[in-house]
Amino acid sequence: MILNLNRTVVSNELGLLMKLNEHNYFVRDLGRDYPIAVKAEGSWIWDEAGNKYLDACAGANVSGIGHGRAEVAECMMRQAKEIAYVPPLHFLNRPAIELSEKLIEMAPKGFSRVMLLSGGSEAMENAFKIARQFHVYNGSPSKYRIISRWQSFHGNTLMADSVSGKTNRRTVQMPMLTNVPHIVPACCYRCAFEKTYPQCGIMCAKDLERLMIQEGPEYIAAFTSETIVGAAAAAVTPVKEYYPMIRDICDKHNVLWIADEVMTGMGRTGKFAAIEHWGVIPDLIVMAKGLSSGYAPLAAILIKDEIFEVFRKGGHPYVGGHTYNAHPVTAAVGLAVLDYIKKHDLMSQARLKEPILSSGLKAIAKKAPIVGDVRGKGLMWGMEFVRDRKTKQPFEPNEKVFHRVVSKALSEGIVVYPVNGCVDGVKGDGILICPPLTITEEEIGFLIQKLEKTLIEISQELGIRA
Repeated sequence: MILNLNRTVVSNELGLLMKLNEHNYFVRDLGRDYPIAVKAEGSWIWDEAGNKYLDACAGANVSGIGHGRAEVAECMMRQAKEIAYVPPLHFLNRPAIELSEKLIEMAPKGFSRVMLLSGGSEAMENAFKIARQFHVYNGSPSKYRIISRWQSFHGNTLMADSVSGKTNRRTVQMPMLTNVPHIVPACCYRCAFEKTYPQCGIMCAKDLERLMIQEGPEYIAAFTSETIVGAAAAAVTPVKEYYPMIRDICDKHNVLWIADEVMTGMGRTGKFAAIEHWGVIPDLIVMAKGLSSGYAPLAAILIKDEIFEVFRKGGHPYVGGHTYNAHPVTAAVGLAVLDYIKKHDLMSQARLKEPILSSGLKAIAKKAPIVGDVRGKGLMWGMEFVRDRKTKQPFEPNEKVFHRVVSKALSEGIVVYPVNGCVDGVKGDGILICPPLTITEEEIGFLIQKLEKTLIEISQELGIRA
């Protein structure tokens, strides 16, 4: 396919958006109209009007291997013809067995079992259940509580919502949520203790032990964290000492550590799991999104051997499970995606392309005064927007700066992921840039060019000057 990267996107003002009263789908944002996507290939999406967009966020950090990979679609068809569904209470199936085996081969040492599910929220819910049941079966039945961080997001089911630390998403559901304690974010740009790294002593990690002691470690089953925070904080990335300290604190108090790698897993940062950059291993790793690259709903929980052994030795059944656990078609998709990642060496590609993307984004920050911070790793980067760089003053939520940026970017032919509430759960606008791992250098250049134009224009419209 020949890409015309300089093509001007057809204006959406031509009435080519589908309005709310023209369809029956219950959209998430009732205040806007949407184009209809009809085709996707590689890093690109086309709508019904023929407009072409560079998918600079891989959907929702999903399409790691890119769109339109025929071999994945063919794999789905072959498996569906052979056997599309088997009841997991009665049978195993070969694709699920083989996918589990490949995931364990790719995972850090110490993991021995895999649970296959349908999505990130569902997988996080089951990770919490595994942690609770582990402690019950291991002689610590008082341990049931989960600790998380503010400015985090772990899913849309009720327990995942409870654990998430995104205030503007929690507010409406609050009466339905479980009481979950949260610690401060691991964000140097907005240090909760107003310290400077490394003189800060990594107090954001020490906050976990403080909270455990105050809540009573005998009640704490697990701590969970997005290795790099996605939708809640625009790729906030902890310093190198942070996760080793978290590991030590969890070990000291017999607390499991659940790494939410729904966004960061499957090579997004240049490693199978992003936590490998910190040289320590959690007890459970949750992956989704890039695991199937959007071709089918699929998630996985990687379970450390010592956790599984508590279930096995006691002969304890896992209390949980879903209709589509270990679904043969989605497992076959996962196998095809892993084969594609390996065949095209996409994890190495993410590491090689990181300096190109990161340097381009940092160059934009020097030209667009709305950009307060640029952060990330591999091909997962975020930008936080501010009214004043010196004071780091955020915009007011009613200004909807994140929405203005995303809309303007879309009109320029790039799709970026919106972030809001990254300062305190209410204030704080930003975007995620996490393109397919297959993105080319030429496409990165197009992304940087269009994003720079977008952010300079938004800065001018808001009256923000360097």
